[in-house]
Amino acid sequence: MSDSRIPPPLPAAPPPLPPSPAAPVTGPGSPRDVPPLPGSFPVDPATLPDPIREEIQAPDPVAIDTSAAELKDGLNRCPKCGSTDIRPKLGTDILVCQFCRNEWHGTTVEDAFGLGEGLDQLRGTIIASGARDIAADAASLMSFKCTGCGAEVTINTESTMTARCHWCRHVFGVNEQVANGAVPDAVLPFHITKDDAVARIRQFVDKRRLFALKAFKEQFTPENVVGVYLPYMIVDSNVSASVAGKGEIKTREYTRGTEKNKQTYYDADVYQVERHVDFTVDDLPLESSTERGNLDTRANTNNIINTILPFDTKNALKWNASYLNGFTSEKRNVDVEQLRPRLEDQLLSIARAQVEGSVRRYDRGVRWEQERLDVHGSRWVSMYLPVWLYSYHQPGRNGGMLHYIAVNGRTGETMGSVPVQQWKLLLAALTTGTIIEALVLFFLVASS
Repeated sequence: MSDSRIPPPLPAAPPPLPPSPAAPVTGPGSPRDVPPLPGSFPVDPATLPDPIREEIQAPDPVAIDTSAAELKDGLNRCPKCGSTDIRPKLGTDILVCQFCRNEWHGTTVEDAFGLGEGLDQLRGTIIASGARDIAADAASLMSFKCTGCGAEVTINTESTMTARCHWCRHVFGVNEQVANGAVPDAVLPFHITKDDAVARIRQFVDKRRLFALKAFKEQFTPENVVGVYLPYMIVDSNVSASVAGKGEIKTREYTRGTEKNKQTYYDADVYQVERHVDFTVDDLPLESSTERGNLDTRANTNNIINTILPFDTKNALKWNASYLNGFTSEKRNVDVEQLRPRLEDQLLSIARAQVEGSVRRYDRGVRWEQERLDVHGSRWVSMYLPVWLYSYHQPGRNGGMLHYIAVNGRTGETMGSVPVQQWKLLLAALTTGTIIEALVLFFLVASS
């Protein structure tokens, strides 16, 4: 008989072992060379130095939208009759309809967006929409389709912000905040008229006419003065600053040496001086044009524009291209990050001035050896400021020198550079020196 018993089943084969992990790839094209995913950071910020960690963990820039939706079609209509032929009333902040003579006042940018509030609460970087970074591919030519007749109107934002339709006479203005730097957040209208500016420039030159270059006097025509809106960044900041250095208090002064070789010596106590100050800055202006920000006195006298500051930026109005009718403008071509070093330099100067009153007891002076600046928050607004400019090119080496005379379009403050005859200055210096020497000799003889 056959055995009817069934043999037990064979045990199942164990599952295959997982392959051992391969050595990490470190060559070109490896995952280590691939940037981290957006929003991820492959390094623990707690392991980084404090300044780097603070920069990484700082909040992203916050934007304030200052664009005027009602003006995006390029037409600024009279609220009474609907006409687009709008012009500023000279000497005021008022717009006037050329059809029905209706007048109205623009809204100040501070009231519209609360820009004058909460300076001590500023944190991070806040950028108004007109101050955002300029797109490299943004065009200067802007086209509008006229709603009156269907024609296309093109405006070159390099030099003007308004144009008139040549068919139906509608007036267009660039009010949409395109990313080419041409449209700011605010504008400060002219109050000084051209006739007033001409008189101020003529008076400025007349006081310096004696030593002025002959060619300049022959070609001087102040009626050629141009009203131009210059681009500025207006910055609010919440800042802390610390400075440390050595201060000296004089204890003794004495002289040593013979009659012909005397030297004065000082003894002083030296102290370690440290100061800390917290402060806010309201409406600090920074030039946002590389051409105007170039203060190389060998090529031009742009620095005179700083001497006609300040402007009453608190009265700046919400952007409306109609305020630029009859004036030229220059585009902003500098972004916030490019201006940040200049801002920090200005803030350090303010900090030194803030602590100056507390170190007057050090009569031999204080030498600051260490400085630290912490900008807790800043707010950036792009603004057009009004200036009357008269320029004169003086031929010479390396392209010559470009001289400017500028008039603040709000206050009338005037400053400039007049090219001079060098030999006249030298003759005057020699003559003055001779007269002084003669007077000294006269008094010495009279007293002997």
